[in-house]
Amino acid sequence: MPDSPAPTQPALFTWEFAADPYPAYAWLREHAPVHRTTLPSGVDAWLVTRYADARQALADARLSKNPAHHSEQAHRTGRVGIPGERQADLMTHLLNIDPPDHTRLRRLVSKAFTPRRVAEFQPRVQELTDRLIDGFAARGEADLIHEFAFPLPIYAICDLLGVPAEDQDDLRDWAGAMIRHHGGQRGGVGRAVKKIRAYLLELIHRKRADLGDDLISGLIRASDHGEHLTENEAAAMAFILLFAGFETTINLIGNGTYALLRNPEQRKLLQDSLRRGESALLETAVEELLRYDGPVELATWRFATSPLTIGGVDIPVGDPVLVVLAAADRDPARFAAENTLDLARQDNPHLGFGHGIHYCIGAPLARLEGQLALATLLTRLPDLELAADPAALRWRGGLIMRGLRELPVAFTPESPTALS
Repeated sequence: MPDSPAPTQPALFTWEFAADPYPAYAWLREHAPVHRTTLPSGVDAWLVTRYADARQALADARLSKNPAHHSEQAHRTGRVGIPGERQADLMTHLLNIDPPDHTRLRRLVSKAFTPRRVAEFQPRVQELTDRLIDGFAARGEADLIHEFAFPLPIYAICDLLGVPAEDQDDLRDWAGAMIRHHGGQRGGVGRAVKKIRAYLLELIHRKRADLGDDLISGLIRASDHGEHLTENEAAAMAFILLFAGFETTINLIGNGTYALLRNPEQRKLLQDSLRRGESALLETAVEELLRYDGPVELATWRFATSPLTIGGVDIPVGDPVLVVLAAADRDPARFAAENTLDLARQDNPHLGFGHGIHYCIGAPLARLEGQLALATLLTRLPDLELAADPAALRWRGGLIMRGLRELPVAFTPESPTALS
């Protein structure tokens, strides 16, 4: 018999792919689990798609986070890393450094994200959640991205950082420009990043004279064996906490709500559990939503500092490696019924927040915000439904994050009595 024709690789990084990348990732897992490709930016990189290989790569010390191990030109032109961060002199943060500097800075910052500190922040997150829903509950319709999922984590992280209330709308505008990779003015991302840096430096100067209990004050006080954070380190750390602290949570809330609207049986199970005053299903639900259609599609950039082998494929020195969290978290070799949303899933060691020393430091806060946002939405607006054809929804462009541009919904308006 003649040989069967070679399977055709699905197209990557198209608009169709952005809407539903999971079939393409399934093909890669089966046929090319460690796959070299040219990204839309023109950079060649390796995509790692199987769960076991992903965990190995995320914890491999030979894969550096420091862009100095790759092309200086690629980073300077914004083709790797966060757009605008080099021009704004905001490179010295947790996503760009390795031990021992990473160990030192993470230890200093981690004090702000202890379980006790996050638990103390719960009433404030609930207050923000209710206030935002109050803004549209009487209308019977809303865009949950722009009116809820986007502002909630912005205001929350601003509060944690110690940004005064009168400045938070400016931060919200600049943060919005950072995530509008397409459709905004040319160069808008870089300008927004520079505005954020200038503001953070000015805020650091103000706080030196009046330290409080906020995170920026903590960064100013921080020292490790007598070595204080430099001003640039403090600004860069505040910047990445702002950036990573809001875009991940926007997508967790947006993608999570969308998944529940598309899976009504699972949504009903969760609503019934909430009506009974139970919390266990809410907790496993957020973990499953992180696995099923998580906010971070690809882990941030890594660069080979010495030759290594992943999944039987040799990676040369200097090559970028991108771990595809979205593909790994639907690997049938690790997750039963991998394409099924199961809010009660118990065996769920997903990689939605990463793995190894770069595991997301803000994961406890993101979990809290996700749980409170979803529980409050489903309780206050119990008949929430999608108000658009799913095929018409647009997903934001960009390589690392996965999130909707808008999420139109409709519901029975809350009465004035309910709002009072």
